[in-house]
Amino acid sequence: MIFLIQKTLIFTIPLLIVALAGMYAERSGIINIALDGIMIFGAFVGALAAYLFRGNPFFVDHNQLTFILSMLVAAIAGALFSLLLSFSSINLKADQTIGGTALNMLAPAIALFIIKIFFAKDQLEMVPAVNSAGQTKDFGYVILNNDLGPVGRTFFDKAYISTYIGIALFIILSIFIYKTKTGLRLRACGEHPQAAASVGINVFKMRYLGTTISGALAGLGGYIYIATVANGTASGAVAGMGFLALAIMIFGNWKPLGIVLGAFLFGFLKCLGVIYDQLKININGQDVYFLKELGLPMYFYNLIPYVAVLLVLMFTSKRSRAPKAEGIPYDKGMR
Repeated sequence: MIFLIQKTLIFTIPLLIVALAGMYAERSGIINIALDGIMIFGAFVGALAAYLFRGNPFFVDHNQLTFILSMLVAAIAGALFSLLLSFSSINLKADQTIGGTALNMLAPAIALFIIKIFFAKDQLEMVPAVNSAGQTKDFGYVILNNDLGPVGRTFFDKAYISTYIGIALFIILSIFIYKTKTGLRLRACGEHPQAAASVGINVFKMRYLGTTISGALAGLGGYIYIATVANGTASGAVAGMGFLALAIMIFGNWKPLGIVLGAFLFGFLKCLGVIYDQLKININGQDVYFLKELGLPMYFYNLIPYVAVLLVLMFTSKRSRAPKAEGIPYDKGMR
């Protein structure tokens, strides 16, 4: 059970952060279909930063610092990349779905082009961390200790620092959007921008803010995904996690609590495809790998999260309440 929860958390954190990213953009009135592309771009830039950092002996001896700085670089890259969506949607009033789709195609093309040109490979792998004492360290792990008790082992043994950073960011940004004046203004721009503008709120500024925060979170989520799930490999893809995060946002009804529930549910389903052959129960003193013994192929378990998305959206779509003005370009002359 401890092993299952640990693995579920690893898959849950990137989904949690990226679903929150989608909520921020759409609460401001911008549909961010580009989450998957921004994840890919942030993951690539973060991996490139980690690769360069690890060429310096100082950073090899300071894994956590390397991990944190790489996450920061990935978040900045995601925020900058999202400005393309902001500019096209807010200033040019272009179709937001088409603009987001364009970014989804542009991001992997940029990543793969640079990897091919400068590294002559199909993917970029972060250099293994071997410190000055010749010891190889797991990238990002906080504690490696089995003597913490069941609860301690679940949340601290072999846990990534990104787990705690992700949870902290989620809590802070959830409070920000609901409990601050700026957050209220941002949400108002996604519901009725004309009414917001009539009381002096700069709708363009709020929408830029929402989309930029969204981009930073998506870039961060993309890097966390490749660093914790994809073994530190940037390959121009994130296994559709951006689209899965969009589904979680809709399932959560554009609210943080709903997003938490959805992220844990789909994080659990997503991790089954990776660990189904390692899950065991003890029966009469003998370990039984119950899922493995069913004889179903790995592809079946990998398919489950996406089938679940279709079923969940089918049954929850009627109660979903998207922001009223999302996807609608704001025009100062409209009333």
